[in-house]
Amino acid sequence: MESNDLMSAALAVFRDEAADLIAQMEALLLRQEAGLCSEEDLHALFRCAHTIKGSAGLFGLDEVVRFTHVVENVLARVRDATIQFSSELVSVLLQCQDHIAGLIAAGLGGEIADSERSDQLIIQLIPWASASETVAPAAAPGLAQPAGGSDFGMFGSDCWHLSLRFSPEVLCNGMDPLRFIKYLAHYGRISHLETITDHLPTLDQADPEQCYLGFELALQSQASLEEIEAVFEFYGETLKLTCIPPHSQVGTYLALMNSLPEDKKRLGEILVACGSLTSWELEEALREPAGEEPVSRLSETPVDPAVAPVSGGTSAAAPQRRSDDVRGNEAKSVKVPADRLDALIDRVGELVIAGASTHAQATRSRQPELQESASLLLSLVEDIRDMALRLRMVAIGEVFSRFPRVVRDVSKELDKQIDLKISGAETELDKSMVDKVGEPLMHLLRNAMDHGIEPAEVRRARGKPEHGTVSLNAYHESGAIMIEVVDDGGGLDPDKILKKAIDKGIVAEGANLSQQDIYQLILAPGFSTAEQVTNLSGRGVGMDVVKSNVEALRGTLDIQSELGRGTTMRLCLPLTLAIIDGFHVGVGDSQFIVPLDMVVECVELPPGLDQVDYMEQRGVALPFVRLRELFGERGRAHPRPRVVIVRFAGKRIGLVVDRIYGKCQTVIKPLGPLFQHVPCVSGSTILGDGDVALILDILQLLQEVVANEGQGGHKPALALSA
Repeated sequence: MESNDLMSAALAVFRDEAADLIAQMEALLLRQEAGLCSEEDLHALFRCAHTIKGSAGLFGLDEVVRFTHVVENVLARVRDATIQFSSELVSVLLQCQDHIAGLIAAGLGGEIADSERSDQLIIQLIPWASASETVAPAAAPGLAQPAGGSDFGMFGSDCWHLSLRFSPEVLCNGMDPLRFIKYLAHYGRISHLETITDHLPTLDQADPEQCYLGFELALQSQASLEEIEAVFEFYGETLKLTCIPPHSQVGTYLALMNSLPEDKKRLGEILVACGSLTSWELEEALREPAGEEPVSRLSETPVDPAVAPVSGGTSAAAPQRRSDDVRGNEAKSVKVPADRLDALIDRVGELVIAGASTHAQATRSRQPELQESASLLLSLVEDIRDMALRLRMVAIGEVFSRFPRVVRDVSKELDKQIDLKISGAETELDKSMVDKVGEPLMHLLRNAMDHGIEPAEVRRARGKPEHGTVSLNAYHESGAIMIEVVDDGGGLDPDKILKKAIDKGIVAEGANLSQQDIYQLILAPGFSTAEQVTNLSGRGVGMDVVKSNVEALRGTLDIQSELGRGTTMRLCLPLTLAIIDGFHVGVGDSQFIVPLDMVVECVELPPGLDQVDYMEQRGVALPFVRLRELFGERGRAHPRPRVVIVRFAGKRIGLVVDRIYGKCQTVIKPLGPLFQHVPCVSGSTILGDGDVALILDILQLLQEVVANEGQGGHKPALALSA
């Protein structure tokens, strides 16, 4: 892989990791404001900022490093209990977290970072940080070379001494040792650097992809051992790092010299040049046995005991165990680009169609062995289909996690006390839908807080708690996912909505509308009942966007409300946009697919029901829809029609059909431009014999039944041609 490809891959990993860490910071800050943070959460919050700063420095995002360094110091003071969290501090840190995300996006996009905004936020952090901590480190770190001889040894070295030996393959892994060494300047000043060239081969024997160099350096820094080790944690087994703290005993340096393969005299000269030892100290040390041991971080690679530095207890083992844990977790999951996954689903869909065709041909051949083989193939294809679809299923909590911050900010803007309750975050749906459902939910949530939840004084007058509640609920029902946005506010006033609709000319004066029809008016473009325009609402946009976005996902929006008690906005979405289990039926010359999860049972249509649209089923009236009349089918009718009873959202209806073929795997294909707006149809599929069947939208059929009952007669046939 070329260096550009390696860098692009590394940047992609950094972008994903930074997004996860920023989201984690937001969640932890909101937990802290709610009083739910533990001591471990405070450590995790600090680690988020620290990791972002370290990773950003490796890619030269200096403004990210400069700003995050200040945030990290404030979080360190919180972690150490030097200062306490407050609502004001959380608000500023949330702004800082947003700004870090913006700086990273700007840096990766090649844009100029907003350093002015950084300075404004740093000023806001001053009350929680000492003056020295709000001064950011130099933006462009480099290697400071000594002007002459060093005299550190005369007073005892106040520098960290770092000894680095890289494995030859480190360059092949895309790592640049010099970049990491330069990054140390963010923690202090590199006062001296010596390059170890003892293992460098002759030019004709050198491999340009191998690393033959080592480094000894002195670092003036107040950083801890953990912070210095964190700079090099990405190297893992490809680096042997030894860190000697400032003011260590001379014997520690002697132990380091004994552990390295280079000439001891040469190493001694390097230590003197770095200022870690004086010439006199070196001479005295060489006359006596080693004393204190160096603090080391060793890789798992077996090392010759004759050259291995002595381990400094847990300081080496603990980081290595953490590295092992990370590698163990990474081994359990593999990141796959979304486009590759989509391509896999498409191929599986074609495999399903080919398998159904093979099974149909085998059935027509009436050869038992071929039929058995085709059935086995079809079963395996079903298993592959289910596994492939599960790869694309993600928890709706990925969307829900964005909203606690929204509720917090909007409630402060509206000066309302609003709590958010989330349930069913583990409910899964297709990844492609997760990416698209966020915007409709955002509109519904903001609408519930602005229009639904009343001000505190109004709630008190109505005998309600001052704190309003907005709930996000998700659950599966009949092969679909239901997402509810529920508020305990004032509810919808149907009289006010109808009057506003008449004033705007959306409906005619004297129109006879049901309560559900009136509620649906708020989805009309330009409709708003707000008395004044605010930053959140009043311009008549938002709910119509929700409707169009939901319909684009083949979903529906149901509205239920009780005046004075609250409103429920219920989104109904298909679980997947790719492949489903279907129930194949026929009407005349046409073929239809009913989602199998919604099918309850099949019965014969009782005779004598030509003039009515309902039948008695176990003592209960069951309305039904004649698909022949609904779609204007003129093919030959069956003398004994069947009724397929389906259930959705607690309601049942019957579908009158001519023939029942049974279960089939259904690959959902979008309708062409001429048929995209045909009601009661959500898509099409290709059957095993090559015919095309339409996939019925059961929810729209239910709505057709309700509308039909309201008008007291048959609705005209739906046009399927243009």
